[in-house]
Amino acid sequence: MSQLESITRKWAQSSLILRILGGLVIGAILGLTIPGLTGISLLGTIFVGALKAIAPLLVFVLVTASVAQAGAGLGARFRTVIGLYLVSTLGAAVVAAAGSKFFPITLRLTDVAEGSAPSALADVFSNLLSNLVANPLASIAQANYIGILFWSILMGLGLRTLASRETIRMVSDFSAVLSKMVTWIIQFAPFGILGLVFSAVSESGMEIFSTYGKLVLLLVGCMLFNTLILNPLWAFLATRSNPYPLLWTCLRESAVHAFFTRSSAANIPINMQLCKKMGIDEDFYSVSIPLGATVNMNGAAVTITVMTLAVAHTIGVPVSLPTAILLSIVATLGACGASGIAGGSLLLIPLACSFLGIGNDIAMQAVAVGFIIGVVQDSVETALNSSADVFFTATAEKRDRRARR
Repeated sequence: MSQLESITRKWAQSSLILRILGGLVIGAILGLTIPGLTGISLLGTIFVGALKAIAPLLVFVLVTASVAQAGAGLGARFRTVIGLYLVSTLGAAVVAAAGSKFFPITLRLTDVAEGSAPSALADVFSNLLSNLVANPLASIAQANYIGILFWSILMGLGLRTLASRETIRMVSDFSAVLSKMVTWIIQFAPFGILGLVFSAVSESGMEIFSTYGKLVLLLVGCMLFNTLILNPLWAFLATRSNPYPLLWTCLRESAVHAFFTRSSAANIPINMQLCKKMGIDEDFYSVSIPLGATVNMNGAAVTITVMTLAVAHTIGVPVSLPTAILLSIVATLGACGASGIAGGSLLLIPLACSFLGIGNDIAMQAVAVGFIIGVVQDSVETALNSSADVFFTATAEKRDRRARR
Protein backbone atom coordinates (compact mmCIF):
# COMPACT_ATOMS: atom_id res chain seq x y z
CA MET A 1 0.00 0.00 0.00
CA SER A 2 2.82 2.39 0.82
CA GLN A 3 4.36 1.79 -2.59
CA LEU A 4 1.02 2.52 -4.27
CA GLU A 5 0.67 5.73 -2.25
CA SER A 6 4.18 6.72 -3.27
CA ILE A 7 3.40 6.15 -6.95
CA THR A 8 0.13 8.10 -6.64
CA ARG A 9 1.89 11.00 -4.91
CA LYS A 10 4.61 11.13 -7.57
CA TRP A 11 1.95 11.07 -10.31
CA ALA A 12 0.05 13.99 -8.74
CA GLN A 13 3.24 15.99 -8.21
CA SER A 14 4.56 15.48 -11.73
CA SER A 15 3.87 18.06 -14.45
CA LEU A 16 0.34 17.79 -15.80
CA ILE A 17 1.51 19.40 -19.04
CA LEU A 18 4.14 16.70 -19.57
CA ARG A 19 1.64 13.98 -18.71
CA ILE A 20 -0.87 15.39 -21.21
CA LEU A 21 1.85 15.58 -23.86
CA GLY A 22 2.71 11.96 -23.10
CA GLY A 23 -0.93 10.90 -23.42
CA LEU A 24 -1.24 12.81 -26.69
CA VAL A 25 1.87 11.19 -28.20
CA ILE A 26 0.98 7.67 -27.00
CA GLY A 27 -2.60 8.04 -28.25
CA ALA A 28 -1.38 9.14 -31.68
CA ILE A 29 1.09 6.25 -31.90
CA LEU A 30 -1.52 3.69 -30.84
CA GLY A 31 -4.05 5.18 -33.25
CA LEU A 32 -1.61 4.72 -36.14
CA THR A 33 -0.30 1.26 -35.17
CA ILE A 34 -3.33 -0.54 -33.71
CA PRO A 35 -6.42 1.37 -34.85
CA GLY A 36 -8.62 -1.69 -34.40
CA LEU A 37 -8.23 -1.73 -30.61
CA THR A 38 -11.31 0.42 -30.09
CA GLY A 39 -11.48 -0.22 -26.35
CA ILE A 40 -8.80 2.45 -25.86
CA SER A 41 -11.25 5.13 -26.96
CA LEU A 42 -13.34 4.27 -23.87
CA LEU A 43 -10.84 6.26 -21.81
CA GLY A 44 -11.85 9.39 -23.69
CA THR A 45 -15.54 8.61 -23.34
CA ILE A 46 -15.24 8.23 -19.56
CA PHE A 47 -13.22 11.42 -19.22
CA VAL A 48 -15.70 13.52 -21.22
CA GLY A 49 -18.60 11.89 -19.33
CA ALA A 50 -17.10 12.91 -15.99
CA LEU A 51 -16.73 16.50 -17.19
CA LYS A 52 -20.31 16.57 -18.47
CA ALA A 53 -21.54 15.35 -15.10
CA ILE A 54 -19.70 17.88 -12.92
CA ALA A 55 -19.69 20.98 -15.15
CA PRO A 56 -23.27 22.31 -14.55
CA LEU A 57 -23.06 22.04 -10.76
CA LEU A 58 -19.55 23.48 -10.80
CA VAL A 59 -20.65 26.59 -12.73
CA PHE A 60 -23.68 27.13 -10.47
CA VAL A 61 -21.75 26.92 -7.20
CA LEU A 62 -18.71 28.90 -8.39
CA VAL A 63 -20.79 31.81 -9.66
CA THR A 64 -23.02 31.76 -6.55
CA ALA A 65 -20.02 31.84 -4.23
CA SER A 66 -18.32 34.54 -6.31
CA VAL A 67 -21.35 36.88 -6.20
CA ALA A 68 -22.00 36.19 -2.51
CA GLN A 69 -18.44 37.13 -1.54
CA ALA A 70 -18.02 40.07 -3.92
CA GLY A 71 -17.04 43.33 -2.29
CA ALA A 72 -19.11 46.49 -2.59
CA GLY A 73 -16.52 48.15 -4.83
CA LEU A 74 -15.48 51.03 -2.57
CA GLY A 75 -13.79 54.04 -4.06
CA ALA A 76 -12.92 55.29 -7.52
CA ARG A 77 -10.13 52.76 -7.88
CA PHE A 78 -12.50 49.85 -7.52
CA ARG A 79 -14.90 51.31 -10.05
CA THR A 80 -12.01 51.83 -12.45
CA VAL A 81 -10.50 48.38 -12.10
CA ILE A 82 -13.86 46.60 -12.32
CA GLY A 83 -14.68 48.63 -15.42
CA LEU A 84 -11.33 47.68 -16.96
CA TYR A 85 -11.86 44.01 -16.12
CA LEU A 86 -15.29 43.90 -17.76
CA VAL A 87 -14.51 46.09 -20.79
CA SER A 88 -11.29 44.19 -21.56
CA THR A 89 -13.05 40.83 -21.25
CA LEU A 90 -15.81 41.99 -23.59
CA GLY A 91 -13.20 43.39 -25.98
CA ALA A 92 -11.38 40.06 -25.96
CA ALA A 93 -14.60 38.26 -26.91
CA VAL A 94 -15.24 40.73 -29.76
CA VAL A 95 -11.68 40.24 -31.07
CA ALA A 96 -12.20 36.46 -30.95
CA ALA A 97 -15.49 36.76 -32.83
CA ALA A 98 -13.81 38.92 -35.50
CA GLY A 99 -10.89 36.50 -35.76
CA SER A 100 -13.24 33.57 -36.17
CA LYS A 101 -15.11 35.49 -38.88
CA PHE A 102 -11.96 36.15 -40.93
CA PHE A 103 -10.31 32.79 -40.18
CA PRO A 104 -13.14 30.26 -39.73
CA ILE A 105 -12.11 26.96 -38.13
CA THR A 106 -13.96 23.64 -38.35
CA LEU A 107 -13.57 20.72 -35.95
CA ARG A 108 -13.94 16.99 -36.44
CA LEU A 109 -16.97 16.06 -34.37
CA THR A 110 -18.84 12.77 -34.23
CA ASP A 111 -22.57 12.06 -34.55
CA VAL A 112 -23.28 15.64 -35.52
CA ALA A 113 -26.57 16.69 -37.12
CA GLU A 114 -27.07 19.84 -39.16
CA GLY A 115 -27.98 22.76 -36.91
CA SER A 116 -29.88 25.93 -37.54
CA ALA A 117 -29.67 29.34 -35.95
CA PRO A 118 -32.76 31.27 -34.88
CA SER A 119 -34.32 32.88 -37.94
CA ALA A 120 -34.50 36.37 -36.42
CA LEU A 121 -32.95 38.35 -33.61
CA ALA A 122 -36.31 38.29 -31.81
CA ASP A 123 -36.08 34.49 -31.75
CA VAL A 124 -32.65 34.77 -30.15
CA PHE A 125 -34.04 36.89 -27.31
CA SER A 126 -37.06 34.62 -26.99
CA ASN A 127 -34.89 31.52 -26.61
CA LEU A 128 -32.56 33.37 -24.25
CA LEU A 129 -35.37 34.53 -21.97
CA SER A 130 -37.05 31.11 -22.00
CA ASN A 131 -33.81 29.41 -20.96
CA LEU A 132 -33.09 32.19 -18.48
CA VAL A 133 -36.13 31.47 -16.32
CA ALA A 134 -36.18 27.69 -16.65
CA ASN A 135 -36.47 25.66 -13.46
CA PRO A 136 -33.09 25.96 -11.69
CA LEU A 137 -32.86 22.28 -10.80
CA ALA A 138 -33.87 21.35 -14.33
CA SER A 139 -31.28 23.78 -15.67
CA ILE A 140 -28.55 21.99 -13.74
CA ALA A 141 -29.83 18.53 -14.69
CA GLN A 142 -30.21 19.45 -18.38
CA ALA A 143 -27.02 21.54 -18.55
CA ASN A 144 -28.94 24.73 -19.43
CA TYR A 145 -26.06 27.12 -18.76
CA ILE A 146 -28.05 30.29 -19.43
CA GLY A 147 -30.48 29.32 -16.68
CA ILE A 148 -27.62 28.19 -14.44
CA LEU A 149 -25.92 31.57 -14.77
CA PHE A 150 -29.14 33.50 -14.07
CA TRP A 151 -30.17 31.53 -10.99
CA SER A 152 -26.66 31.37 -9.57
CA ILE A 153 -26.38 35.18 -9.74
CA LEU A 154 -29.75 35.59 -7.98
CA MET A 155 -28.74 33.02 -5.38
CA GLY A 156 -25.44 34.82 -4.81
CA LEU A 157 -27.18 38.19 -4.40
CA GLY A 158 -29.65 36.65 -1.96
CA LEU A 159 -26.88 35.10 0.12
CA ARG A 160 -24.95 38.36 0.09
CA THR A 161 -28.02 40.25 1.36
CA LEU A 162 -29.51 37.88 3.93
CA ALA A 163 -27.14 35.04 4.79
CA SER A 164 -24.79 34.89 7.74
CA ARG A 165 -21.04 34.74 7.29
CA GLU A 166 -21.10 31.08 8.27
CA THR A 167 -23.59 30.27 5.50
CA ILE A 168 -21.57 32.16 2.88
CA ARG A 169 -18.44 30.42 4.11
CA MET A 170 -20.21 27.07 3.71
CA VAL A 171 -21.07 27.91 0.08
CA SER A 172 -17.49 28.96 -0.48
CA ASP A 173 -16.27 25.68 1.03
CA PHE A 174 -18.64 23.77 -1.24
CA SER A 175 -17.26 25.59 -4.28
CA ALA A 176 -13.74 24.70 -3.13
CA VAL A 177 -14.78 21.05 -2.82
CA LEU A 178 -16.20 21.04 -6.35
CA SER A 179 -13.06 22.71 -7.66
CA LYS A 180 -11.02 20.00 -5.96
CA MET A 181 -13.22 17.34 -7.58
CA VAL A 182 -12.58 18.89 -10.99
CA THR A 183 -8.87 18.93 -10.17
CA TRP A 184 -9.05 15.20 -9.45
CA ILE A 185 -10.84 14.59 -12.74
CA ILE A 186 -8.25 16.62 -14.63
CA GLN A 187 -5.53 14.46 -13.05
CA PHE A 188 -6.88 11.73 -15.34
CA ALA A 189 -6.76 14.03 -18.37
CA PRO A 190 -3.68 12.26 -19.82
CA PHE A 191 -5.64 9.00 -20.02
CA GLY A 192 -8.73 10.75 -21.37
CA ILE A 193 -6.70 12.60 -23.98
CA LEU A 194 -4.93 9.36 -24.89
CA GLY A 195 -8.33 7.85 -25.65
CA LEU A 196 -9.58 10.93 -27.49
CA VAL A 197 -6.46 11.24 -29.63
CA PHE A 198 -6.49 7.49 -30.32
CA SER A 199 -10.10 7.71 -31.50
CA ALA A 200 -9.40 10.75 -33.69
CA VAL A 201 -6.19 9.40 -35.24
CA SER A 202 -7.51 5.89 -35.80
CA GLU A 203 -10.49 7.36 -37.67
CA SER A 204 -8.89 10.29 -39.47
CA GLY A 205 -5.11 9.77 -39.41
CA MET A 206 -2.49 12.36 -38.51
CA GLU A 207 -4.18 15.04 -40.61
CA ILE A 208 -6.43 15.63 -37.59
CA PHE A 209 -3.60 17.71 -36.09
CA SER A 210 -3.62 20.19 -38.96
CA THR A 211 -7.06 21.37 -37.84
CA TYR A 212 -5.98 21.60 -34.23
CA GLY A 213 -2.85 23.49 -35.28
CA LYS A 214 -4.95 26.14 -37.01
CA LEU A 215 -7.23 26.31 -33.98
CA VAL A 216 -4.27 26.87 -31.65
CA LEU A 217 -2.89 29.60 -33.92
CA LEU A 218 -6.24 31.41 -33.93
CA LEU A 219 -6.63 31.17 -30.16
CA VAL A 220 -3.09 32.28 -29.38
CA GLY A 221 -3.22 35.02 -32.03
CA CYS A 222 -6.38 36.53 -30.52
CA MET A 223 -4.92 36.33 -27.01
CA LEU A 224 -1.66 38.00 -28.06
CA PHE A 225 -3.62 40.75 -29.83
CA ASN A 226 -5.49 41.45 -26.61
CA THR A 227 -2.33 41.32 -24.53
CA LEU A 228 -0.15 43.53 -26.73
CA ILE A 229 -2.68 45.87 -28.40
CA LEU A 230 -6.12 46.01 -26.81
CA ASN A 231 -5.26 45.93 -23.10
CA PRO A 232 -2.60 48.66 -23.49
CA LEU A 233 -5.22 50.70 -25.36
CA TRP A 234 -7.65 50.49 -22.40
CA ALA A 235 -4.83 51.46 -20.05
CA PHE A 236 -3.83 54.41 -22.22
CA LEU A 237 -7.43 55.67 -22.30
CA ALA A 238 -7.57 55.42 -18.51
CA THR A 239 -4.22 57.09 -17.72
CA ARG A 240 -3.23 58.99 -20.88
CA SER A 241 0.33 57.66 -20.54
CA ASN A 242 2.53 55.01 -22.17
CA PRO A 243 1.33 51.63 -20.79
CA TYR A 244 4.05 49.41 -22.27
CA PRO A 245 6.73 49.70 -19.54
CA LEU A 246 4.11 48.50 -17.04
CA LEU A 247 2.96 45.81 -19.47
CA TRP A 248 6.47 44.38 -19.89
CA THR A 249 6.89 44.24 -16.12
CA CYS A 250 3.62 42.35 -15.70
CA LEU A 251 4.44 39.93 -18.52
CA ARG A 252 7.93 39.26 -17.17
CA GLU A 253 7.05 38.81 -13.50
CA SER A 254 3.48 37.48 -13.63
CA ALA A 255 2.70 36.00 -17.05
CA VAL A 256 5.72 33.69 -17.16
CA HIS A 257 4.83 32.10 -13.82
CA ALA A 258 1.12 31.85 -14.72
CA PHE A 259 2.02 30.19 -18.04
CA PHE A 260 3.48 27.21 -16.21
CA THR A 261 1.05 27.00 -13.28
CA ARG A 262 -1.99 27.33 -15.58
CA SER A 263 -4.03 28.63 -12.65
CA SER A 264 -5.02 32.23 -11.93
CA ALA A 265 -5.73 31.27 -8.33
CA ALA A 266 -2.27 29.78 -7.89
CA ASN A 267 -0.76 32.99 -9.27
CA ILE A 268 -2.52 35.30 -6.77
CA PRO A 269 0.39 35.34 -4.28
CA ILE A 270 2.82 36.14 -7.12
CA ASN A 271 0.61 39.02 -8.27
CA MET A 272 0.23 40.40 -4.76
CA GLN A 273 3.98 40.33 -4.27
CA LEU A 274 4.42 42.20 -7.57
CA CYS A 275 1.83 44.81 -6.53
CA LYS A 276 3.68 45.35 -3.26
CA LYS A 277 6.94 45.69 -5.18
CA MET A 278 5.37 48.37 -7.40
CA GLY A 279 4.13 50.33 -4.36
CA ILE A 280 0.39 49.84 -4.89
CA ASP A 281 -1.90 50.36 -1.90
CA GLU A 282 -2.29 47.01 -0.10
CA ASP A 283 -5.92 47.70 0.85
CA PHE A 284 -6.63 48.03 -2.86
CA TYR A 285 -4.67 45.17 -4.41
CA SER A 286 -5.62 42.71 -1.67
CA VAL A 287 -9.18 42.93 -3.05
CA SER A 288 -8.61 43.70 -6.73
CA ILE A 289 -6.21 40.81 -7.38
CA PRO A 290 -8.49 38.02 -6.03
CA LEU A 291 -11.44 39.73 -7.75
CA GLY A 292 -9.51 39.78 -11.01
CA ALA A 293 -8.78 36.06 -10.68
CA THR A 294 -12.57 35.60 -10.80
CA VAL A 295 -13.93 38.19 -13.23
CA ASN A 296 -10.98 39.36 -15.35
CA MET A 297 -11.03 36.59 -17.95
CA ASN A 298 -9.72 37.97 -21.24
CA GLY A 299 -8.22 34.67 -22.31
CA ALA A 300 -11.27 32.71 -21.20
CA ALA A 301 -13.54 34.95 -23.29
CA VAL A 302 -11.33 34.28 -26.31
CA THR A 303 -11.42 30.53 -25.73
CA ILE A 304 -15.19 30.38 -25.22
CA THR A 305 -15.93 32.53 -28.29
CA VAL A 306 -13.48 30.85 -30.67
CA MET A 307 -14.45 27.31 -29.66
CA THR A 308 -18.18 28.09 -29.84
CA LEU A 309 -17.91 29.64 -33.30
CA ALA A 310 -15.74 26.72 -34.44
CA VAL A 311 -18.56 24.36 -33.45
CA ALA A 312 -21.08 26.60 -35.23
CA HIS A 313 -18.97 26.60 -38.42
CA THR A 314 -18.57 22.82 -38.19
CA ILE A 315 -22.27 22.00 -38.01
CA GLY A 316 -23.41 24.76 -40.36
CA VAL A 317 -25.02 27.19 -37.94
CA PRO A 318 -24.80 30.67 -39.52
CA VAL A 319 -23.93 33.45 -37.09
CA SER A 320 -24.96 36.99 -38.05
CA LEU A 321 -23.18 40.12 -36.83
CA PRO A 322 -25.84 40.98 -34.19
CA THR A 323 -25.78 37.37 -32.97
CA ALA A 324 -21.97 37.45 -32.81
CA ILE A 325 -22.11 40.62 -30.70
CA LEU A 326 -24.62 39.04 -28.35
CA LEU A 327 -22.47 35.90 -28.24
CA SER A 328 -19.54 38.10 -27.18
CA ILE A 329 -21.63 39.43 -24.29
CA VAL A 330 -22.64 35.89 -23.29
CA ALA A 331 -18.99 34.80 -23.51
CA THR A 332 -18.02 37.73 -21.28
CA LEU A 333 -20.60 36.77 -18.66
CA GLY A 334 -19.54 33.14 -18.87
CA ALA A 335 -15.85 34.00 -18.65
CA CYS A 336 -16.47 35.97 -15.46
CA GLY A 337 -17.70 32.73 -13.88
CA ALA A 338 -14.64 30.74 -14.91
CA SER A 339 -12.85 29.10 -12.02
CA GLY A 340 -9.22 29.56 -11.06
CA ILE A 341 -8.37 25.94 -11.79
CA ALA A 342 -6.55 24.78 -14.90
CA GLY A 343 -8.90 24.37 -17.86
CA GLY A 344 -11.82 26.12 -16.15
CA SER A 345 -12.90 28.13 -19.20
CA LEU A 346 -13.38 24.98 -21.27
CA LEU A 347 -16.24 23.91 -19.02
CA LEU A 348 -18.10 27.11 -19.96
CA ILE A 349 -18.08 26.48 -23.72
CA PRO A 350 -21.54 24.82 -23.47
CA LEU A 351 -22.88 28.07 -21.97
CA ALA A 352 -22.14 29.95 -25.19
CA CYS A 353 -23.10 27.02 -27.40
CA SER A 354 -26.54 26.84 -25.79
CA PHE A 355 -27.07 30.47 -26.82
CA LEU A 356 -26.80 29.36 -30.47
CA GLY A 357 -29.08 26.37 -29.93
CA ILE A 358 -26.20 23.88 -29.99
CA GLY A 359 -26.78 20.87 -27.74
CA ASN A 360 -24.66 19.90 -24.75
CA ASP A 361 -23.46 16.63 -26.30
CA ILE A 362 -21.94 18.46 -29.26
CA ALA A 363 -20.58 21.28 -27.09
CA MET A 364 -18.80 18.84 -24.77
CA GLN A 365 -16.96 17.41 -27.79
CA ALA A 366 -15.49 20.89 -28.24
CA VAL A 367 -14.50 20.80 -24.56
CA ALA A 368 -12.68 17.54 -25.24
CA VAL A 369 -10.85 19.17 -28.16
CA GLY A 370 -9.96 22.00 -25.82
CA PHE A 371 -8.23 19.60 -23.45
CA ILE A 372 -6.22 18.16 -26.34
CA ILE A 373 -4.86 21.60 -27.24
CA GLY A 374 -4.87 22.79 -23.64
CA VAL A 375 -1.13 22.34 -23.25
CA VAL A 376 -0.75 25.58 -25.22
CA GLN A 377 -4.20 27.17 -25.04
CA ASP A 378 -4.67 27.04 -21.28
CA SER A 379 -1.11 28.14 -20.55
CA VAL A 380 -1.37 31.22 -22.78
CA GLU A 381 -4.90 31.95 -21.53
CA THR A 382 -3.84 31.88 -17.88
CA ALA A 383 -0.78 34.02 -18.59
CA LEU A 384 -3.03 36.65 -20.22
CA ASN A 385 -5.69 36.50 -17.50
CA SER A 386 -3.38 36.65 -14.50
CA SER A 387 -0.90 39.23 -15.76
CA ALA A 388 -3.82 41.48 -16.74
CA ASP A 389 -4.99 41.41 -13.10
CA VAL A 390 -1.80 43.21 -12.05
CA PHE A 391 -1.75 45.37 -15.17
CA PHE A 392 -5.24 46.77 -14.62
CA THR A 393 -4.79 47.06 -10.83
CA ALA A 394 -1.69 49.18 -11.39
CA THR A 395 -3.52 51.17 -14.09
CA ALA A 396 -6.42 51.97 -11.72
CA GLU A 397 -3.97 52.98 -8.99
CA LYS A 398 -2.11 55.25 -11.40
CA ARG A 399 -5.33 56.87 -12.59
CA ASP A 400 -6.42 57.51 -9.00
CA ARG A 401 -3.09 59.09 -8.06
CA ARG A 402 -3.22 61.39 -11.09
CA ALA A 403 -6.78 62.44 -10.20
CA ARG A 404 -5.76 63.36 -6.63
CA ARG A 405 -2.89 65.62 -7.70
